[in-house]
Amino acid sequence: MGTSARELIDRLLDPGTFVSWDRPPVPVGASRSYRAELARAAAAAGTDESVLTGEGLLRGRRVAVLACEFGFLAGSIGVAAAERITVAIERATELGLPLVASPTSGGTRMQEGTVAFVQMVKIAGAVAAHKAAGHPYLVYLRNPTMGGVFASWGSLGHMTFAEPGALIGFLGPRVYQALYGEPFPDGVQTAENLYRRGVIDGVVGLTVFRRIAYRALSVLSGEVVPDATAGRADRFVPPPGAAGGAASAWESVLISRKPERPGLRDLLRHVTHRVPLSGTGQGEHDRTVVHALARFRGRPCVVFGHDRAGYGFEAVGPAVPDAAPLHEAMGPAALREARRSMALARELELPLVLVIDTAGAALSKEAEERGLAPEIARCIADLVTLPTPTLSVLLGQGAGGGALALLPADRVLAATHAWLAPLPPEGASAIVHRDTGHAAELAAAQRIGAPDLLADGVIDRIVPELPDAAAEPVAFARRTVAAIADELAELTAAPDGGRAAARYHRFRTLGLPDQVGQHTEKRR
Repeated sequence: MGTSARELIDRLLDPGTFVSWDRPPVPVGASRSYRAELARAAAAAGTDESVLTGEGLLRGRRVAVLACEFGFLAGSIGVAAAERITVAIERATELGLPLVASPTSGGTRMQEGTVAFVQMVKIAGAVAAHKAAGHPYLVYLRNPTMGGVFASWGSLGHMTFAEPGALIGFLGPRVYQALYGEPFPDGVQTAENLYRRGVIDGVVGLTVFRRIAYRALSVLSGEVVPDATAGRADRFVPPPGAAGGAASAWESVLISRKPERPGLRDLLRHVTHRVPLSGTGQGEHDRTVVHALARFRGRPCVVFGHDRAGYGFEAVGPAVPDAAPLHEAMGPAALREARRSMALARELELPLVLVIDTAGAALSKEAEERGLAPEIARCIADLVTLPTPTLSVLLGQGAGGGALALLPADRVLAATHAWLAPLPPEGASAIVHRDTGHAAELAAAQRIGAPDLLADGVIDRIVPELPDAAAEPVAFARRTVAAIADELAELTAAPDGGRAAARYHRFRTLGLPDQVGQHTEKRR
């Protein structure tokens, strides 16, 4: 048997801080034999039910805790256990406490039949209400977590981690074999496989999870904390003349493709309390994107974006290459991960930072059949209407619908050599001229470079590269982090009312002649 409920609580919380919320289990209609079974289970497990609830301090932060006890009838959930769980969730919601749940269970308690089965509805409903109130819900799955427990409150976390080697799944292996006459395939219902498939965010031991939970709660609390690096000299304002001569749009495209150019993961090395997340939570994961909770100079946010570490670049050839660099294009799963980040920001009322650095969305049969275009549309719609502050950062390449899906924010920053275009310039040249030799000409004509984007109102500010990010990766990363922190400070200080409407109006009037834009403003 693995970690008991009491052991988990003792190792998760600060010593001596746990206070139980548990009352005697509610009585349920039970036969004499079942009552005897409950008594034997209590004696064996040392608990009066299959779950313990209460509150304590996690590195000084007050949290509510739910912990299953597998030693009590395999951690199964019946009416009494479900009522205890639901009462604890409702109490955490009333007190405004973050909730850490650690299931380990065989699922529904078969001895109580259907009435036990439907208890999962009220538990899931209580979790939904807790999250709707803006309170964090973190899950740590232990070995094993099966059946209705995994299919309800075990799968609703804002973030979900599992202990190494844990058996996690819906249909139990014994049940599968009884139903189908063959063993369940090996390696499917494991924590590690679910992590690889994008169902959970990570596989870590309890000691590491305690650190992750603390970092996550530090971000999810929404509190702004002082940051020792806030006064550094690596601000985003360059010294006069430091940027050198202006590059053409095509030169910026080539610079943006340098393999050594820093990406999103490089930026995140210079933030505090970062907690990586993974996948959609629905069985999909795209390695071209990064998803995390983080603090930029003490300012909490949800971060999502493309990362060039997920791409494989070939060397850029002479002035105009015959084809765009090879890359692992982002697919529908990446966009569904983006929508998960938007949902997190909405539920937890946190700012959302989106980083754009993509050579384009996937062009393939699989991407079409898995709904690439609808996911781009849903991302745009979700982002335009998101009630929380939003910031987009054009870090490098910004090609196609994959870039557009992350663009419509309250504020948009761009690095000096970042660019935004419907297609890479070679693709535009192929459409207009039936060759790729006019890429440089199309890059200029389409006004895809940062200076033109600023002049046209697509972006709000340029983060300098001195002379390009590949030549100063650490300084550029720090400068960008500082710029993001400054923007977050301004965005969070602004009144909440009308944020989404103002965001929509910005893009509603983009590109219109001034008099038309003014007329549109009057109509509002």
